[in-house]
Amino acid sequence: MHSRTIKLSHLYTPVLVICALVLLSACENSLDDIKKIASKEENKPISRSFGVDVIYSDSARVKAHLTAPVMISYDDTPKPYKEMTKGIKIVFYDINLKENGNIVSDNAIQHDKENIIEFHKNVVATNAQGQIFKSDELIYDMNAKKMHSSKPVEIISPNGNIVDGIGFDSNETFYPWHIDQMTGNFYVDDKEVQ
Repeated sequence: MHSRTIKLSHLYTPVLVICALVLLSACENSLDDIKKIASKEENKPISRSFGVDVIYSDSARVKAHLTAPVMISYDDTPKPYKEMTKGIKIVFYDINLKENGNIVSDNAIQHDKENIIEFHKNVVATNAQGQIFKSDELIYDMNAKKMHSSKPVEIISPNGNIVDGIGFDSNETFYPWHIDQMTGNFYVDDKEVQ
């Protein structure tokens, strides 16, 4: 009986070794799959907020008021950010709490570490002088208190003047501003020319 057991074990040993190798390679593939899934999960949102209403202040003085229907936070990434996918509005205030400008757009991304907000699609901003800025992109650097864009822009003044160009920069009040490659249509009063 002992010799029969030895013969059977010689038969099963190669089968067991092959099964072990198959299982180990299956585990290795599963670990690769887990790593792939984990990397995809890294960019998944951590939270969604609805009816967002944020007041920005500095030294107990209200500077801006942000509203957005939806804000999605991606905090579990090396560079955390928030995305406003259903639109955004920011109203800026002067020292007397009087509105001195605003920005609206269809989409925005706020980069937390860099303190930058990127506005995208149908960006419309208004300054205290009543000038209206239109573009598909506007970058707001809150640390530098600067606005800029590398996309085509249009500025419409209350008197009807329209300035177009590619590239824009300004301070956070949108005045004064600078446009590259500027062209425009300017209203001229015939009485003033004569």
